[in-house]
Amino acid sequence: MSIEVATVNAFTYNNTGGTPAGVVLAADALNTEQMQHIATQMGLSETAFVLTSAQADFEVRFFTPNAEVDFCGHATVAVFHLLYLQKVLTPGSYSQLTKAGQLEVTIAADGSVVMQQQLPTFLQRFTALEIAPMLGISPSVITDTGLPITAISTGLVDLMVPVSSGSLDSVIANQPLIAEFSRQQQLVGLHLFELSAVNSGFSASCRNFAPAFAIDEESATGSASGALACYLATYHDQRATDFVFEQGKKMGACSRLSASVEKQANAISSVRVGGQGQFIDSFSIKF
Repeated sequence: MSIEVATVNAFTYNNTGGTPAGVVLAADALNTEQMQHIATQMGLSETAFVLTSAQADFEVRFFTPNAEVDFCGHATVAVFHLLYLQKVLTPGSYSQLTKAGQLEVTIAADGSVVMQQQLPTFLQRFTALEIAPMLGISPSVITDTGLPITAISTGLVDLMVPVSSGSLDSVIANQPLIAEFSRQQQLVGLHLFELSAVNSGFSASCRNFAPAFAIDEESATGSASGALACYLATYHDQRATDFVFEQGKKMGACSRLSASVEKQANAISSVRVGGQGQFIDSFSIKF
């Protein structure tokens, strides 16, 4: 049996960078074991499988090389950008059923994709003394920011880790320690960020480490970007609603992710993350 798989870069910046995702558009005939096999063969941080749904426009399942996850931001961009390129969909609003719930996705006239995420759940906090050794930095690099280390989920649980300006690229991630810590604390991974200069065009620069899911570092992480927008709107500037994040610079794959939140009575009532996609290629996998 063979299946066609496309590769699409998501959250590109000036037609470069981004994170590649695998996309299988006709996945109804595949079972879970076959989907995992394809994702493992692809070796990308996530591969998305698109199925028909009676509840939404599509059902989408997401697999890393070693496990299924409830949601993936960059693979969502990849799926809907590809459906737009193939003229299956036109600009407009659509729904996808995921294991994180039914979520709205909007395609703009230029093919960019904006996705709804779950409302944030603020979870456990950790100290700099616990986290810094995994990153090869002094605890003061974290504490000097005056911001907390907090786990947040808008579909997947990532740990938001602030670092002082100019220190992000000096982080040396201890992948085995991060993987073990993530499994113990039921995290997908660690999402590090440093606030950007006012005139830089970005709200923050980010790095994401998720070795527990076979992702040592990712150049664009849509789910964590939604969580970071909620974090900044809560702990940094409660008036802010729109954010632009840079990720992947250290990897030579600079990505641009936009995020926005809405509030009602000082509580976050909507979370959206968006970006551009770029088709790379497609091929058949036999199994």
